[in-house]
Amino acid sequence: MIHFRQLRAQVRSVQSKGTERGKLRIGDDWNAIRIIALSQSNPLKAIAELVENSIDAHAKTVVITRGREHGGHYLKVKDDGEGVPLDPSGLPDFKYVATHICDSIKRRLKTNGDGGGIQGEFGIGLLSFWTVGDILSMTSRGADQRAYQMIMRRGDPRYVVSVRRTLFAEEGTELKISPLLEGIRSLSGEKIQWYLASELRDRIRNAAVRITVIDKLARKQHQVEPRQFEGRLLHQLAPVRSPFGEAYAELYLTEPAEDCCVALTRGGTRVVSDIGTLPGLEHPPWNSRYLQGLIDVPYLNLTPGTRSGIVLDERYASFVEGLVKLEAHLNGLIDAQRRAEEEQANRESLRAIQRAFREAMLVLPREEYDWFDIPSRSAQDSGASEPLEGDLESTAGAVLSAKEPRKEAAEQRPFFDYAGPLHSVLISPATSTITVKESRRFRALPRDRSRRRVEEDLTFAWEIVEGGGTLSSTSDQEITFAAPDAPVLVRLSVTVSQSDIRCGAEALITVTDSLDISVSPSVVNARGLPGYTFERAAGELWRSRFDADRNLIVVNSGHRDFVFATRSRALQLRYLVRLYVKELVLRNFAGMPAEQIAERMIELSLYVEEKLKFS
Repeated sequence: MIHFRQLRAQVRSVQSKGTERGKLRIGDDWNAIRIIALSQSNPLKAIAELVENSIDAHAKTVVITRGREHGGHYLKVKDDGEGVPLDPSGLPDFKYVATHICDSIKRRLKTNGDGGGIQGEFGIGLLSFWTVGDILSMTSRGADQRAYQMIMRRGDPRYVVSVRRTLFAEEGTELKISPLLEGIRSLSGEKIQWYLASELRDRIRNAAVRITVIDKLARKQHQVEPRQFEGRLLHQLAPVRSPFGEAYAELYLTEPAEDCCVALTRGGTRVVSDIGTLPGLEHPPWNSRYLQGLIDVPYLNLTPGTRSGIVLDERYASFVEGLVKLEAHLNGLIDAQRRAEEEQANRESLRAIQRAFREAMLVLPREEYDWFDIPSRSAQDSGASEPLEGDLESTAGAVLSAKEPRKEAAEQRPFFDYAGPLHSVLISPATSTITVKESRRFRALPRDRSRRRVEEDLTFAWEIVEGGGTLSSTSDQEITFAAPDAPVLVRLSVTVSQSDIRCGAEALITVTDSLDISVSPSVVNARGLPGYTFERAAGELWRSRFDADRNLIVVNSGHRDFVFATRSRALQLRYLVRLYVKELVLRNFAGMPAEQIAERMIELSLYVEEKLKFS
């Protein structure tokens, strides 16, 4: 009976031990401090936290100095703030700072409603000096106007407070870390300045604090200016509200780039540099690269270890849910921006295609490629060598005639319409095919660097470099070439001189027994160089077709070749040029054998792509 009672008592004891309750506690205080001190892996973030301590102390001036003394590198942060709070005896309370790690007085001020503008809350910021250097010296003034300093060493649990011998004690706080760790001695003042400009952008602006970085090693001084975002500031954004508060968004719409991203901040301090990397936000508009700016969320909980992350709790979930309306609004703006960019790219592509065809037609035989029978009307009357871009008909007509209009006595031209010094010359046409004993006119076209027509103080020297034939003149701008009696390939050259400037060009003339149909006068299209438009016909095999009624080339944007060409603007432009060549050759050399049409396409593609500009 007694044995049974003892057994039952043991069972009750075991059961009571199974439901035992208690409180967590740290088993090794110093090991916990080491873990906390080494949790900050970014030395720039550690420097930013030291600067934030100065801002929390209501400093108006902060000076960061990087230098060398006694053979070692050091980093000093000096401010004119309120300094270390004083104890009842009027001395800086360094003991409280050193013995109340993780018990921040700033957090209690926030709880009591007296911490407006204060950022710190964990009481571990000072320990981040472990990731910067070996020894921390912290100096502040007491009520007796004497300077006191506390010295802490990396990896040492002890601290020392003593009077610092100075001529006079200055207000504020001075932190000095030396020697710096071997791996961060190359941390320049410029890097510190750029990091603080982004990390503390709004804190610097709101506190109106002046931060200067003095790099004595590089002999440079940098002023920390809050980062300025690029692009167009977006107004009337949808509010981001949650039961925990409201977030503030400052967003800019800009051209897409890899470094374009939206930062997540709290209280003006950057927490995450790219919001698109956070869980639940890896989608447009945050990863579209069209946006710059920040979203400040004051109610999020931060991870105290690195102070560069957030806790994914109900506050974060509420924030993500509150972004839905803003995301829809931003996606609409980005889509409109993309459409505008595509339209602009199309206009630029059309201008590039026009220029390429214009230059190619200058060097190709006029009678073989005279597709645009339009009277010449261009901007050359004002001194320019090229027609106004965007005027398709005047462009085609002025170009394919390959003639320069006469300069008439007219109004005074603007200064920049006058041609500069001679820079280049070409022969029109640069390639041609004629029969034996036939003659053809050739003209030298001198240009300045901006491709304006050069007219003054020119001398011309024509020469048949190879082959045979005769020239009507060797010193005129326009000459007539008479072909020899036998087939031959003739190289014709011209040298143009202006003072001591000399430029040359060559033309190739194919002299043949007889011309076949491939070089006979072509069908005339009097409507000018066509434009182009897109039509998405995915799954269909046609790449392009010519719409004669609208004088447009319709490009199948759903074709696999077009999709492949969109990898780069240069590739897409070449693809469009080849479609132009195909449609124009098919239309203007209708009825020719397939072999001769293919020859024409190769010839035209060669000269147009050589003149194509991708700027």
